[in-house]
Amino acid sequence: MSRLNQVREEMRLTKDPAAQRSDRAPGADISRKLQKIIADIHECGHASVTRLTVLKKWFEIPDRVPFFGVSIAKQTLKQVGKATKEAVELLHEASEMLADVDVFDRNIPRNDAISLHARLKSFQNERRELKWTSVRVIHNESLFLVEGGLRLYIGHCISPAAGYRLAASYCEHYDPRYGSGLNGPSVNRIEEIIGFVRAIEARERPDK
Repeated sequence: MSRLNQVREEMRLTKDPAAQRSDRAPGADISRKLQKIIADIHECGHASVTRLTVLKKWFEIPDRVPFFGVSIAKQTLKQVGKATKEAVELLHEASEMLADVDVFDRNIPRNDAISLHARLKSFQNERRELKWTSVRVIHNESLFLVEGGLRLYIGHCISPAAGYRLAASYCEHYDPRYGSGLNGPSVNRIEEIIGFVRAIEARERPDK
């Protein structure tokens, strides 16, 4: 073993145990990884949406997935575009329900959340048959994202994979130069997720 490698090995073996646990902790460097995705978008114009799979490990900590669902629903309602009369009514109801909600507090009336989630799902229940499968047809992306956020909050599929899928749906954007993936408008949404990550990690620290 070379002297340089020997020194590195000694440093690894003598590293503080607490620091080692921190390095192995789910999402210990998730903000840095998300920032790297943003940097790659700025440099290359786009990145694969599967880069967001780094969130899966971070979502393994209890409560992060349902809190994330509420966060995405609230952020979505700040960015609503044109919608039909029926969609506007549902969006208004969702806005009223979530208006004064603390993302990190389970203070949304559960029955109300379940009821609204069911109506959001029913509103866009059209499916299109393809050769090997059927796909759901989404006409209003904002309603779809709010529905997805409420689904995580009420406990309908709160796995780390479900958290990742909602993040991917929220950040994905179609650009004719690159197709669907992470590009231009995705940057702001990834930055919003970084803000959420930092906020919840700060709340989870033992001194809080």
